[in-house]
Amino acid sequence: MGIKKEQVLSYLFREDYKPLTFEGLQKVLNIYKEEDIQELFQILTSLEKEGSVFKSLQGRYSPLRGMGLLVGVLQGHSQGYAFFLPEAPGEPDVFIQPEKLKGAMHKDRVVVRLQKGSQEGRRREGEVIRILKRSNPNVVGTYRGNRHGGVALPDDRRLSEIRIPKGSREARAGDKILINITRWPDNSHALPEGKIVEVIGSEGEPGVDITSIQKKFGFPSTFPSRVLKEVEHLDENHILEAAKDEGRQDLRSLAMVTIDDEDARDLDDAVSLERRGSGYRLGVHIADVSYYVKEGSALDREAARRATSVYFPDRVIPMLPPRLSNRICSLNPGALRLAISVFMDLNQDGKLEKYSFYPSVICIEERMTYSDVNRILEGDNCLENKYSGFVQVFRDMAALAERLKEKRIRRGALDFNFPEAKVKLDEQGKPLEIRVRRGGRAESIIEEFMLLCNEVIAAHFHRLKIPFVYRVHERPEGEKLYALRDFLSFFNIKLEGDLNRISPRQFQKIMEAVKDTPAEKIVNYVLLRSLPQARYSVSPLGHFGLATRYYTHFTSPIRRYPDLLVHRILRSTLEGTLTTAESRRLASRLPQLAEHSSEQERFAMEAERESVDLKKVELMEGKVGNEYSGVISGVTSFGFFVELDNTVEGLVHVTSLEDNFYCFNEKRYELVGERRRKVYRLGDSIRVRLERVDKETRTVYFTPLVPGYSRLKHL
Repeated sequence: MGIKKEQVLSYLFREDYKPLTFEGLQKVLNIYKEEDIQELFQILTSLEKEGSVFKSLQGRYSPLRGMGLLVGVLQGHSQGYAFFLPEAPGEPDVFIQPEKLKGAMHKDRVVVRLQKGSQEGRRREGEVIRILKRSNPNVVGTYRGNRHGGVALPDDRRLSEIRIPKGSREARAGDKILINITRWPDNSHALPEGKIVEVIGSEGEPGVDITSIQKKFGFPSTFPSRVLKEVEHLDENHILEAAKDEGRQDLRSLAMVTIDDEDARDLDDAVSLERRGSGYRLGVHIADVSYYVKEGSALDREAARRATSVYFPDRVIPMLPPRLSNRICSLNPGALRLAISVFMDLNQDGKLEKYSFYPSVICIEERMTYSDVNRILEGDNCLENKYSGFVQVFRDMAALAERLKEKRIRRGALDFNFPEAKVKLDEQGKPLEIRVRRGGRAESIIEEFMLLCNEVIAAHFHRLKIPFVYRVHERPEGEKLYALRDFLSFFNIKLEGDLNRISPRQFQKIMEAVKDTPAEKIVNYVLLRSLPQARYSVSPLGHFGLATRYYTHFTSPIRRYPDLLVHRILRSTLEGTLTTAESRRLASRLPQLAEHSSEQERFAMEAERESVDLKKVELMEGKVGNEYSGVISGVTSFGFFVELDNTVEGLVHVTSLEDNFYCFNEKRYELVGERRRKVYRLGDSIRVRLERVDKETRTVYFTPLVPGYSRLKHL
């Protein structure tokens, strides 16, 4: 049978266990066969790499538990120190002095030993004793040097300078470069060394800034040739024949539309609505990407690797090649398309009575934009005449969406509705303006219809008890909830009930308490920050934010790989090809795909946010001296952050507060002046002047205009 990992762990975690060498463990576990000895070595090596077991310099193995050791990830700082974020639930952060990093860098997964002086009530400090995984093999930076070598200054200032020795690819001072690290720093605190893999372009050259972010996160610029060859052989003119061969439902006569942003290119969802007596028949029609992207193909492997499309201000890095994402699969008006159609019959109150789904062939009648549908719903005569055949349909859609939203809110779902900022660029990639948009009734139509469709699909497949990919959003963690409770107390708001069993409805009550008050924006923002990030999982863990037990992502298979997986599972059940053996294979593959998709989604969100922030900072460069109204969105020991109405966030550094000496009150999120007790507090309204912009550090600096300052009245 061989040695099992569970047997090794069971022995290592015995209360009477004392650290043993490999030979010692081999003897106590009675392992003498050569193949079992090899298996034991592989198990111990695996446990050591994942951070469950620590191997001392003397070669003795010990479990980390009970040794004052923790496994986690470093969060570096530009001044050289770092914070260690433990993976163990409930463990607070640990401060790491620069000399205690032992060559570890930002984002590295490490083992940290807590210092003995780290007592309760004091800041915990520690030192890195082992680096489990390096996280920055490739770094983007600016070259400083000549043909004889130099250094690269990473764009991420939490990373140290990287020495570029002589003999690397030639670059000029000021070039943006992609570096592969060839030698990591060690205990002697030497700089890391690297070689230039690619010269991205000159600093300031159009598009180089966004390309640098793209390279930093490792998003590819092109598709492999084998993938493009597969796409070339796809026939987009055989749709009717394919529909006939597969027995698809012919829905070409059903009036349906897409409703998206003006600049959307991959249109993967369409909607239809018919009145049925006093109720509705809602149709959600999703591009049948699974028909074209066959499992195991080069196209599928590349889509799985990318896992998501990435949207930058000046470009899209698509999950699928443009011929698929923008043409063959995109639900363009007037074109025959293959789809998966989900029909939901609802009564006049929006209650689901029955549903069905099947492969279909469709033809979109109109490609609508959110702005046009919103204007129609507001009574724009010109647009009403242009789209006369759909005016009543849009009104019915809006009415149904309102009922669906009311039902969601009643069950406890959260509706933050933060403004969305988009930076408009000119042809050279320079920012022209920031457009801030809140969702209107048209956006709500699509949101509510897609949410309902995703819930219906998730609940259906949970009932079938087959391997599946869910979209989950777990309860917030205890430590964050305690911090949230302390924060809310300054607004005279109580976070009631058992924090270990908190419900979405408790969050909802807080949101209702601050609605239409000056505190609404900042309280909702802190509420959002206290929640964990949604992710993909093979277990139906529920969705806290939506207050629903079963949820999935089904409606965007052009740009999200999990949606494509769900489509495949749906098709296999409809076709009767999901055998017991296939179910077992799915069960073994889906966890890794779900985890990878979650990770890629996080990378994409971080890259998109960084690119937008970069363009915001660039836009503000030409506005030094202008005055703005804003809200204090963060308070630290070195100053406070102010968010403007256009969503730009800047720093008021304590050194610019010349009227007083200010002390930081961490528990009250405020800076308090020693004289006259003047206070700058989280959530307060304030007038500021733009003093300077540092594009290298991507920081906007403000100074407060005292006459315009108004303290927010706490509830």
